[in-house]
Amino acid sequence: MARIVGGITTSHVPAIGGAIAKRRQDEPYWKPFFDGFVPVRKWLSEVKPDVAVVFYNDHGLNFFLDKMPTFAVGAAPEYRNADEGWGIPTLAPLTGHPELSWHVIESLVDDEFDPVTCQEMLIDHAVSLPMALLWPDQPCPLRVIPVCINTVQAPLPSAKRCWKLGQAVARAVQSWPGDEKVLMIGTGGLSHQLDGERAGFINKPFDLEFMRSLIGNPTWATQFSTHQIVEKAGTQGVELLMWLATRAALPGAVTQLHTNYHIPISNTASGLMLMEAAA
Repeated sequence: MARIVGGITTSHVPAIGGAIAKRRQDEPYWKPFFDGFVPVRKWLSEVKPDVAVVFYNDHGLNFFLDKMPTFAVGAAPEYRNADEGWGIPTLAPLTGHPELSWHVIESLVDDEFDPVTCQEMLIDHAVSLPMALLWPDQPCPLRVIPVCINTVQAPLPSAKRCWKLGQAVARAVQSWPGDEKVLMIGTGGLSHQLDGERAGFINKPFDLEFMRSLIGNPTWATQFSTHQIVEKAGTQGVELLMWLATRAALPGAVTQLHTNYHIPISNTASGLMLMEAAA
């Protein structure tokens, strides 16, 4: 049976890619952010997971407003990323795990989810940047299963629904007969708003409370409607839904091994958490 070893949640701001390309990691503006990943990389080198399920949101590279699935799961042999206009260097393709992907998809359908299945799938900075942060000196060595959650086009899935999605993904992985060690990754947020009257909005108290809740009271955020989350975290702060799904995909209690929170990164509250699943 496959084993879920832990979860990592992190921000995916495009400016991070620019900082990496221009080697600005040690500049005062960026250093507290990049230094946060050192303990996470050490844990990865020790645990050596085989597969990453990545909960992310597409920003128009693979899906656009005319066709925006609520949930989509990749079942491709590889995933390529491209420049969405940010000037970020593209990375080597990520290797997929079609067999496990189809198992997850079929299990989700049995659990009364209706994901869009993607045998070809482009990935954007929401996937490529976390991989560059976690494995800065090599291509990502894990096989990857992307799970896309709509946070762009209304109506968005509720926090409760995203929690249930994460639980369903966990059940799927745990029923897989292989012996892979599976890592859950959630990317996005935290609080930020890039447009409108509240452009630049950041809510540090809410962010920190949300991060604490993932350890001690993980369903805390499911009490909020989508509109309430936007009010508390900003229009783009709804990306915390990926964090919530990731935590739901870690069965039972977890151990927080590392956390980092740094503002601002391109008008975004950038968070990082490493949670180890129970043996």
